[in-house]
Amino acid sequence: MAHALGVDIGGTGIKAAPVDLSTGKLMAERVKLDTPRPSLPDAVAAVVRELVTGFAWTGPIGITFPGVVMDGVIKTAANVDKSWIDTDARQLFGQATGQSVAVINDADAAGLAETKFGAGVGQKGTVLLLTLGTGIGSALFIDGILVPNTEFGHIEIRGREAEKRASELVREEHDLSWGKWAGRVDEYLEHMEQLLSPKLFIIGGGISKKSDKFLPRLTGLRAKVVPAAMLNDAGIVGAAMAAPLTCE
Repeated sequence: MAHALGVDIGGTGIKAAPVDLSTGKLMAERVKLDTPRPSLPDAVAAVVRELVTGFAWTGPIGITFPGVVMDGVIKTAANVDKSWIDTDARQLFGQATGQSVAVINDADAAGLAETKFGAGVGQKGTVLLLTLGTGIGSALFIDGILVPNTEFGHIEIRGREAEKRASELVREEHDLSWGKWAGRVDEYLEHMEQLLSPKLFIIGGGISKKSDKFLPRLTGLRAKVVPAAMLNDAGIVGAAMAAPLTCE
């Protein structure tokens, strides 16, 4: 199947667009709606249904989730309501939309898109994509093969979860200068480099649009660090890529 709808659920917004799977290009302008507060499963499913209806979409749908997803079931929910844990999201969204649905970790989806169409194309060895947004998401690839649900944003740095120190949300909430925030990101990347020795870091999420503000300030890393080529559309594209792989 050449086309699928990608839906990217984040801590603050839910984005969707139909995707041409042969090129990774959006087939229409993406639509973004606010993530409900509280982000209860039925409330989020209603927003997803609204997006699907808005595109008059029939066919496979891929949906990202900011947490561990195993066989369509949510296992962690760091930046959305805890009632998601043990929810069968594939069934929930399938019933809400009336379509065949796949659910995948949000950073894993962004990584799939970047390794197929973006900054990770053809890259051998270990590649680590990190999305810096409401939290920190991670996607680990070995010779182009995804190791799913890594959740490296929860590794501790100085006694606190990395995403509580180096996410974009923390930068905004604490009004950190680009220099001070880049120092925190640099420390986190150095920690990940000691653990995994990646050849390449790809920095995704909304902050990737402002990579010139902080990437030049990073020092001391052996690995190359680049912004996501698909910027903040990578999640939508990766979600759509997952849909036909797992939907009947």
